[in-house]
Amino acid sequence: MTMLGCSTGVTAAFSSYPVAAGQALRYALAAAVLLPLARRRGPAPRLTPRELVLLLALAATGLFAFNLLMVTALRHTDPAVVGSIVGCTPLLLGVLGPLLARRRPAARLLAAAALVVAGAALTQGFGSGDTVGLLCAAGTLLCEAAFSLLAVPLLPRLGPVRVSAYTTALAVPLFAVTAAFSPAPLRAPTSTELLALLYLALVMTCVAFLLWYSALTRLTPEHAGLFGGLIPLTATLSGAVLTATAPTALQLLGAALVTVALLLGPPRPAERSVTG
Repeated sequence: MTMLGCSTGVTAAFSSYPVAAGQALRYALAAAVLLPLARRRGPAPRLTPRELVLLLALAATGLFAFNLLMVTALRHTDPAVVGSIVGCTPLLLGVLGPLLARRRPAARLLAAAALVVAGAALTQGFGSGDTVGLLCAAGTLLCEAAFSLLAVPLLPRLGPVRVSAYTTALAVPLFAVTAAFSPAPLRAPTSTELLALLYLALVMTCVAFLLWYSALTRLTPEHAGLFGGLIPLTATLSGAVLTATAPTALQLLGAALVTVALLLGPPRPAERSVTG
């Protein structure tokens, strides 16, 4: 999550490249790295129909729809609004994670998630936007939650490497077909865009996916989701370092709330995921 928050400048450097084509290239490069890693782990288990459906749903929501909805939301709404809405992910995971596992949401975790949301909102700030932007931001929030929740039943048998490899591979044709019907012509990336593409593919997809899915084998989604509060916090701090601009008082307050929530939220032994 820290890596994701610090990557905002890289994402901005790649924003002028055709969206669907750029994401198709990103996930194709990532799949080219992850699929050989998956093969090195031994013979792959035969996918059941349920696992195949979950993998397709994960690629379609957590990767494909997430990126397209995020771009659309940012074209209609201030980044602060989008960030504040997507910052509600910890609270959503805190409710849906236990319910899908047929557990009662823990009051302590819900309180921690609420603090994360408040801290994220203060750090990100508030802005204005239209109805389309708000709806797309809400859709982005749901897709962000799906990226974790749909992976949870797949991880015990497939593991983080195979889940990451299969979903990135499945996302490629989704973006490629969309790019084929896009009015934006395919072009060679500039040197800056190429560096951004390599970073997004190798670091923000390969490394970050493996780290996140490895975390979900040890933590429940509601515990792992608390660390989503680090995204606006690290984005703000990294931006302050790069631009030599001091954070505002509200941003520092938001950082304090996120820190308190992360201290409040770590799992007790009885609360750890059964897959860990």
